[in-house]
Amino acid sequence: MADPRFFANVGPFPLGELARRCGAEIGADADAGKRITDVAPLDTAGPEHISFLDNRKYIDAFAASRAGACIVHASMAARAPAGMALLISADPYRVYAQVARTFYPVPSPEPGVSPRATVDGEASLGEGCRVDPGAVIEIGAEIGLRCHIGPNAVIGAGVVIGDDCFVGAGASVSHALIGDRVTILPGARIGQDGFGFAMSPTGHLKVPQLGRVVIGDDVEIGANSTIDRGAGPDTVIGSGSKIDNLVQIGHNVQIGRGCVIVSQAGISGSTRLEDFVALGGQAGLTGHLKIGAGARIAAQAGVMRDVEAGATVVGAPAVPAAEFFRQVAAVTRLARRKERE
Repeated sequence: MADPRFFANVGPFPLGELARRCGAEIGADADAGKRITDVAPLDTAGPEHISFLDNRKYIDAFAASRAGACIVHASMAARAPAGMALLISADPYRVYAQVARTFYPVPSPEPGVSPRATVDGEASLGEGCRVDPGAVIEIGAEIGLRCHIGPNAVIGAGVVIGDDCFVGAGASVSHALIGDRVTILPGARIGQDGFGFAMSPTGHLKVPQLGRVVIGDDVEIGANSTIDRGAGPDTVIGSGSKIDNLVQIGHNVQIGRGCVIVSQAGISGSTRLEDFVALGGQAGLTGHLKIGAGARIAAQAGVMRDVEAGATVVGAPAVPAAEFFRQVAAVTRLARRKERE
């Protein structure tokens, strides 16, 4: 039920086709030929829509939903209302994402270079690229196949961008090597000077920032986020990592594969995140740390020490989650004792 002015629905699809494409199992009583026209939330879906349930908090909304079909875990299937067709999956939210993408695939850019764009004669554009008005592509830049460079975006000299990438309106990219299927949302800044100074009472001397930003495949960089180029070693963003809006990543930071960094987080220079680390919103990491694979940093945590692989840390300064909640419980007990005195 997305606004058709902004999103193109390519449905309908038979329920069986959705199940096949998304790897879900059709419920025992479901009609594989049932015609599904769109995705919709549980509370607004009608008989022609498919919805999903991924959180027991919404089990009552599921039981009362008018959706014609729903994606659920097998453990919740018994609460389905009469007549609702089910797609059974161990990961309903992921299947829903695949179903939604089936109805609303990302459109390929309509090829062409606006006469109001500026493309240097020594830059190269792959077949199928779109360059919007006001965009600037500087000397020696290399843009791969089917890329979309949005209005007023700037691609600096020598930058290399792979295939099927999107650079949003007003974004700037310099000193960077970028893989395939990378999304850079509007206003992002990639490759600018890192914040490096030799400090002295007589004045702070800028240290030349001679590295690059190297971004792997399938990365998303949120609106108005900033990634500084390295001072000598490169700043690296691993394949499959997802960076939210308003994130700051300092020079020489190394981010592994599949990391998730939520909005307003900041990572200081030369810190290393191993694969599949998750940072909550407004988390702050000081420089030269190592965050182990699979570690989770809670929202607003202030991390000043290395974090072991798989650990969860909370608070400022950040401590292991169990220790943090013991501290909270102790403070609560002291406060209640004080109230009784």
